[in-house]
Amino acid sequence: MTPLDRWKGALCLITFWTFIAGCSAADTDITLDAKAAFNHRMQSLDLLIFVGLLSLTVLTIWLFKHHRVSWLHETGLAVIYGLIVGAIIRYAGTNKPLVHMQVEPQGEPIYTNKLPPDTLWFKYPVNQTNTTKLPEGIKTYAYVFRGQVYDIEENEIDLKATFDPEVFFNIILPPIIFYAGYSLKKKYFFRNLGAILTFAIVGTTLSAFLIGGLMYGCVKLMPNYLSSSFTFLDTLYFGALISPTDPLTILAIFNDLHVDVNLYALVLGESVLNDAVAIVLSGAIQNYGEHYSNSGEFETSAFLRSLSDFFSIFFLSLLIGAVMGCFTALLTKFTRVRDFPLLESALFVLMSYSTFLLAEATELTGVVAVLFCGICQAHYTYNNLTECSRQRTKQIFELLNFLAENFIFSYIGVSMFTFPKHHFDAGFIITAFICAALGRAVNVYPLSWLLNIKRKPKISSNFQHMLFFAGLRGAMSFALAIRNTVSDARQTMLTATSLIVIFTVIIQGGAANFLLNWLKIPVGVDDETEQLNNYHVHSVYNSMDNSHSAPDVEGGGRGKTRLASGADSNLDTPMDGNAATAVNGGAGRRRNSHEKAILARIWGNFDTKYMKPLLTHSRPTLLETLPVCCNPIARLLTTTQQLTQDGSEFRRVDSDSDICIDNETGNGLAQDGLGSGAGAGGRRNSINRVASEHGNVYI
Repeated sequence: MTPLDRWKGALCLITFWTFIAGCSAADTDITLDAKAAFNHRMQSLDLLIFVGLLSLTVLTIWLFKHHRVSWLHETGLAVIYGLIVGAIIRYAGTNKPLVHMQVEPQGEPIYTNKLPPDTLWFKYPVNQTNTTKLPEGIKTYAYVFRGQVYDIEENEIDLKATFDPEVFFNIILPPIIFYAGYSLKKKYFFRNLGAILTFAIVGTTLSAFLIGGLMYGCVKLMPNYLSSSFTFLDTLYFGALISPTDPLTILAIFNDLHVDVNLYALVLGESVLNDAVAIVLSGAIQNYGEHYSNSGEFETSAFLRSLSDFFSIFFLSLLIGAVMGCFTALLTKFTRVRDFPLLESALFVLMSYSTFLLAEATELTGVVAVLFCGICQAHYTYNNLTECSRQRTKQIFELLNFLAENFIFSYIGVSMFTFPKHHFDAGFIITAFICAALGRAVNVYPLSWLLNIKRKPKISSNFQHMLFFAGLRGAMSFALAIRNTVSDARQTMLTATSLIVIFTVIIQGGAANFLLNWLKIPVGVDDETEQLNNYHVHSVYNSMDNSHSAPDVEGGGRGKTRLASGADSNLDTPMDGNAATAVNGGAGRRRNSHEKAILARIWGNFDTKYMKPLLTHSRPTLLETLPVCCNPIARLLTTTQQLTQDGSEFRRVDSDSDICIDNETGNGLAQDGLGSGAGAGGRRNSINRVASEHGNVYI
């Protein structure tokens, strides 16, 4: 055999074995590709289910609005549809079980940590040929920790229908919380600031500790299998997560029926802030158990450090949100990004979302940061945006808020059947319902009594009952409950929280109209017409929109409101010519100064003189408000637009200038022309609403 023949033989042998190895590798790759394609189909099916749920919810909402159905809100619809689809997936879906392999460690385990490892490195034989089935190689695969196994018969679709809890915190919650701050009616929020802070901070904390204490006492009376799994910190954590309210249904009905703006502000303001308080409070409770308490019992030093964490995290998160909002305002003021509205809107959205991520990355609370970022963006940055960007940002976040809220409520319904870590215990669930109601009562009634000692107007008893009834639970409670479901105690909390959310959204939300009638709370009240204490005082405020014609007041008139039953009621005292003059003159200005909270008045003066001239194009400029020695710096911080405009343009476009009233300089009721012609009978306000659909005029 010649050398050439030997080389040809060797080459053929190499080619043959390469072909065999390639076939084996190709066989494995084909199998992996098929598995990846199947996973992709399951994920697409899962997303299709939720997109279909949202589409069905939207169509049903349209149908309800078309037929004026108000006994069921969109969030209740989303929950009901989610429950139906979850039951179908669980009991009528195709049975595609997962492939499980039990692996047991050999010898003495060397892993001694309390929690399981993050990943398992599993050596598995691969490249098996179809003929011999013998392993031709061993590869190492990493399996990520998912949780304790409870149902060995779970299906692939059940697994795909459950999301990582971090998806809720990092993707779903931020637009909801930001929109709450960005769309906040700040005039009424700041006018009721003291009561809102009392309910949101003091009330939520009291409610959390009361629920936690009551639940701990009740749990210890339950069977041993349940009482042994709960510690006092567990019940305190449950109290913190079940205390925040999410009265979307109530607020939507309030908005549609034009309920008294003070009641609306109290319900909305409390729900916005107590979400932030609850997440910081729950974090402080976790820190107490994980980092400070060594024995598991109560320790004074550990408690004080947790309390310090609570306040420091809350205020540092607030500071980050405010700083990011102000920084965005400076960017939009001193750059020409406004020449490109699309880039301007993109910058606004990215800076707002980065606030949440920045706070979370620095071990603070992104919910608090993004909430106050939204408030600052609406108060400052909004005024620097072009009209196109204003409309675009409002619509973007309104849409994201709508989709995110309904997605969460749909998922709550679906997860009741598909989430594998539910633990149903009737005794715990019933006790949780009762304790949640008691906690809400402690939040509302005692604090309302304390506030009414100095508050004018006072919070009437029917408003207090409505505040109690408006304590619906929602997205924040569910997100906190589903974040950790490793232990039996946390799984029981998740099940109880989900059922409380479903009950309050569907039952309490659906009964809101009936309760408005039963409590005789007036509806059809204009934003600028407030029913004050016992509905005997009629106060009128200026409108931001001066495009409406001013009605004449000759000899007086009577404001009308409409009760929920539809009847008109002359609840206001007559307004004679002197009263109208008082509104148009200095008396109206003095009244306005007393209607705002003290903190709001102090901040309003500082904001008008320094913050808005710095961060927006408003007048007066810093050249007029800062001392003369600061003129060089003031000139650098003042734009040409500020120097050339007359000031009225800014007031017309300012989204919330009504909360920044400088009583000493004549702003407020008199700033938009109300102060001129005090002896005249005209009133420039927006209390003449025309209800186009019904043909009614409320004055």
